[in-house]
Amino acid sequence: MGDFGRICVHDALGGGPVADILLWKNVYGGGVVLISSTIFWFLFERGGYNILAFVANNLLLLVTILFFWAKSASLLNRPLPPIPELDISEESVLIAAEEMQVWINHAFSLAHEIAVNGNVKALISVVSSLWLISYIGSFFNFLTLLYIGVLLSLSLPFLYDKFQTQVDEKLTVLHKITHSVSKQADAILRMIPSLHKPKTQ
Repeated sequence: MGDFGRICVHDALGGGPVADILLWKNVYGGGVVLISSTIFWFLFERGGYNILAFVANNLLLLVTILFFWAKSASLLNRPLPPIPELDISEESVLIAAEEMQVWINHAFSLAHEIAVNGNVKALISVVSSLWLISYIGSFFNFLTLLYIGVLLSLSLPFLYDKFQTQVDEKLTVLHKITHSVSKQADAILRMIPSLHKPKTQ
């Protein structure tokens, strides 16, 4: 691959309000996400709060307030709590199911390649990826990883959009290097005769 070609990052991210937040076109929305996630991380990671107890207590408080609000509204002829009718559309469920199907089928395909076809390259790729995830996870807990993910989501798309040409040049060089390494690894694997013995029935 010689050139990645300039793409519209906003369209690649879906072109909706989420893309506006990730690219900081909606400065207010991006700021709210950044500040709220920082407060959330600080409270539960540094402040020692228990996230399950915090959520349960707040839901308990919310349900109690809504109950007494509804009761008092009926007695005093006041408007009921402004709770919208929440309904997940069938289209949203189908889209989510299709996305999950793609990931599940990919996982099954990898498992088949490793267990049935004895694909050493797939095995090395999966083992190295899982080891890397385990290694990174040993330094951070799940909440901190989520917070890092939020920070990366609010920074990497924005920086790539600003410096796309320079980044694409570096990615082109990196792609050539990885392609060369992959070809050399395939050549080494082909030199191992035990990996190419025909399976006995």
